[in-house]
Amino acid sequence: MSDSAVATSPAAPVTRFASSGPEHCLERRPDGVFADPAVLGTTVLAAVDSVLRSGRYFTGLNYPVLLKALFDTGPNLPLGPDGVPLVRLADDIVPFNLQRRPLYRSVRIAGAEAEYMFEPVHLGGADGQPEVPVRLDIDEFVADMWVKGIRFGIDIGAVRSAIASGNAGRVVVARRLEPVPGDDATVIEVSEDIHRSNAPRQLANGKLDLMCFQNRFPQVKGGTRLLQKLPPKVGTAGFELSGARIEPAVPRDLDFSTYAGDGTSIDKGRDGEYLVATRTGFLNVDAKTRQISVGDKIVSRDGVSARTTGNLQLTGDYEEFGDVQEKRVIEGTSITVHGDVYGELVSRGGTVRLRANLVGGRATSKAGDIVVDGVASSAQIATLAGTVTLQRAENCVISATRVRIEHAVNCEIIADELHLGRAEGCALAARNIRIDATAPWRDSEMLVYAMAADCGRIDEVLGQVRARLAQIAGVVHHHKTELAHLCARPEVRKYLEIAGKVRSGEMSLNPAQNAQFRQMGQVVAPDLQKIGEVSNARKAAEAEQTEGQALLGRFEAQRSERAAFTRVHIGHLAGDTQVRMLPYDPDGACFYHLAPREIKLRLRGAEGTRLHAGVGSGYQWNNGEAVQAT
Repeated sequence: MSDSAVATSPAAPVTRFASSGPEHCLERRPDGVFADPAVLGTTVLAAVDSVLRSGRYFTGLNYPVLLKALFDTGPNLPLGPDGVPLVRLADDIVPFNLQRRPLYRSVRIAGAEAEYMFEPVHLGGADGQPEVPVRLDIDEFVADMWVKGIRFGIDIGAVRSAIASGNAGRVVVARRLEPVPGDDATVIEVSEDIHRSNAPRQLANGKLDLMCFQNRFPQVKGGTRLLQKLPPKVGTAGFELSGARIEPAVPRDLDFSTYAGDGTSIDKGRDGEYLVATRTGFLNVDAKTRQISVGDKIVSRDGVSARTTGNLQLTGDYEEFGDVQEKRVIEGTSITVHGDVYGELVSRGGTVRLRANLVGGRATSKAGDIVVDGVASSAQIATLAGTVTLQRAENCVISATRVRIEHAVNCEIIADELHLGRAEGCALAARNIRIDATAPWRDSEMLVYAMAADCGRIDEVLGQVRARLAQIAGVVHHHKTELAHLCARPEVRKYLEIAGKVRSGEMSLNPAQNAQFRQMGQVVAPDLQKIGEVSNARKAAEAEQTEGQALLGRFEAQRSERAAFTRVHIGHLAGDTQVRMLPYDPDGACFYHLAPREIKLRLRGAEGTRLHAGVGSGYQWNNGEAVQAT
């Protein structure tokens, strides 16, 4: 038997096929057995079944040609001189030797495979004759399998090898042919005009920015074919071992009209079905509806990714209806994104609005608000001068002038003013804090830091001023004590008493008394000089004391101003919550203008002075002056 998929026939006179009976489509010629190519399929199948079930079989069977003739599977048949296929099935049809039929054992069918146990076989043994070892025949094997229900999928090579080896063993001799699914209807692009330029943007210095594209928003001309619909293609059938046909799944069609938006239409022609631009304008694609439109306005619906847009550096406002993939950057003024953001949004001074979620990305603004309507998860959010408003934040690092969050879980947040609905396992720091309820979360403790101005340097100055004032007060007291001691001497006291009365006109002296008074003055002159020196020193000390007290007042007022407006109000402590006071330098950089890593290190380090720890219905702390815990 030939193993090739086709066989040629030598020149021979062509005779008619039989005119009746199931085998009417088969013709025995000197050069082989041929089937009528006009009735391939069920008719030839009935003829082959009639031959094999009548105790005959095909010798020199070309099994691939048989499968092609019966089930239309496998290589194409060769063509004759007249262009008609030549279907040569075998060399001949001969009777099946009844003595050899018992040599073929039963076959085991398991699912999609058939197994046969090959073993040495013997023939003879009648009338005392010894058994003679014989071999199985491949053509007989095919005929026997047919009768046993295996009409498709015999592995001729495996069977031939097993017979030739003569070894005993179980071999898979036939397999089911699985159907090949077809192709669903699809849409392909037929115009280069709809493609954005993926070439890197060239910078002013001649270098290329590999993260940005040259043409983000393509423009098309009216009449341009944009898309083509490829119709569905039917798949290839499979076959069971019994020859039963296994139909492939029906391919799906699609409604091409759903792709047509404003400025486009469907054009059906002999060469196919196309989506055509009816006007000149910018191409816009809605990623959700797959609708394509052409108009004057640029609308981005593809999302921001390395494939679609690259990084965007825009001079004005921007609105994106798709997602922003990770590592992609949008830089502009006001930025609005309707899809999820996994990348980075950088605003130079406008509002950043996220209608969906911020996941693992980053949103920053130099001077503007940031609003996330969905969930912020594992994200970094910062505005140097603005308000951050979130519905729910998880595992985020947030810094802003003001922060307002409905529900925060395991976040690090630092701001000047902070208002939260519920905080779980967060580390929060601000000057003005208001939280409705707090609780720990898993292994993360709940930390609340009251940011109080660090008055260490001004306190040091205040200490120095107070020490100097105390020193001056001592000097003044010493001078007063020394003056009292000098003035308490009898001769000095008497001289000063007379001198006072003389100056006031209360007493007048005659010449003798005047001489005596001058003589008295000469005696107490050293003491009077000392009194004058001490009195001058006392006045200088008192003047310095007055200036020092004024300076002390100014420093105390400055300290009170710096320490003011630090407040903590917690409505309910549902779990263990620590409240600590954390100092900051009011003369340095803004305490919430920190990098995310620095924020994490500072807020999770349990720094500062502990003010409260525990569970309760509420806690309040104002400017370090009053503590209320219930």
